Amino acid sequence: MTDTPAPGGRTFDELDKLSTEELREQAFHLARERRDVEFFWSVLRHLPNADEAAILDGAPNSVGPIIDEANALWRELTGHGYEEAAPLLRAAFIDYLMKH
Repeated sequence: MTDTPAPGGRTFDELDKLSTEELREQAFHLARERRDVEFFWSVLRHLPNADEAAILDGAPNSVGPIIDEANALWRELTGHGYEEAAPLLRAAFIDYLMKH
């Protein structure tokens, strides 16, 4: 990849050295701060049991609760076991952290 720092000041190589869980924590923290519901939905859609993510309606006046629900749903769907989704999720987390 490249050693050019992302907006967050870290390079791809630095981020790639982190565990998937560390990447998830950092990406979720940043998305929570940015109130980026779209990021949470994009990640949840890639999970094996993604149909349950349909319960999140995305109403603009409920962004805070939606993000909390997305976090809870994430824990329920994964139990932090990434299994076959790990490479795709790692890429999504790194991409998000590199762009923001």
